[in-house]
Formats: sequence, structure tokens, C-alpha cells
Amino acid sequence: MADSTQFVFTSGLIIGVALVVLGVGAWVLTDFASITALIPAFFGILAVGFASVGRETDRERLSVYGIGALGALAVLGSLRAVPEILAVATGGEVGSVVAVASQGTMIVLGVVLVVVAARAVAAER
Repeated sequence: MADSTQFVFTSGLIIGVALVVLGVGAWVLTDFASITALIPAFFGILAVGFASVGRETDRERLSVYGIGALGALAVLGSLRAVPEILAVATGGEVGSVVAVASQGTMIVLGVVLVVVAARAVAAER
């Protein structure tokens, strides 16, 4: 179990940092127009926090479940952008390509977190 949980924590750290960069980048690219562009950054901070707690304390199980739940929330919160993602993919018009790209990236990174956490939980059993 130690190897699989360490992989979850490493993944949480890497994806967390990526989400922070994504959120700040989206906020800058939209000329600081909307604070909601920072939502991925908040998720990233939480992911890094869960990963750090899991590595530094004996709360490994809690951290793995937290990372998995955070990934699920990221996916569920961004699913509303799927029609716009499809529109961009087929050459259609959308209000903000930056927002659509940010939400699409958040879906992908959230799925990765859920899968990694689920595999660690399955390996534990």
C-alpha cells in the first residue's frame, strides 16, 4: 500500500501545482476580469495540502480519500462546460476559449486524481 499511496501523493502534488498554474494563467489571460478563473488554483492548493498531509502525517487514508473526492468535485464542477468543449472542438463559437480550455483541463486532471486514488484504495483491499 505504501507505494500506491506515495504515488497518489506525488500525483496530488504535481496535479495540484498544475491546477494552480492553470488558474493563475487563466486569470491573467482573461485580464483579471473574473475571480472565478482562479477556481482551479483553489483546487490545486487543496490537492497540494492533501498530498502534503498524507506524506507528513499518519493520515494517509484520509488524504487519499480527500484527493479522490477533490478530483471528483473538479470533474463534476466542470461538466457544465462539455457542450462548449464540443463546440470548440468542432470549430464553433464560445464566449471564452480560455474558460473552456481551463474547464476542460480541470476535467482531465480531476479524472486522473480520481483514478489514481481509486487504484490506491483498490490496492489496499
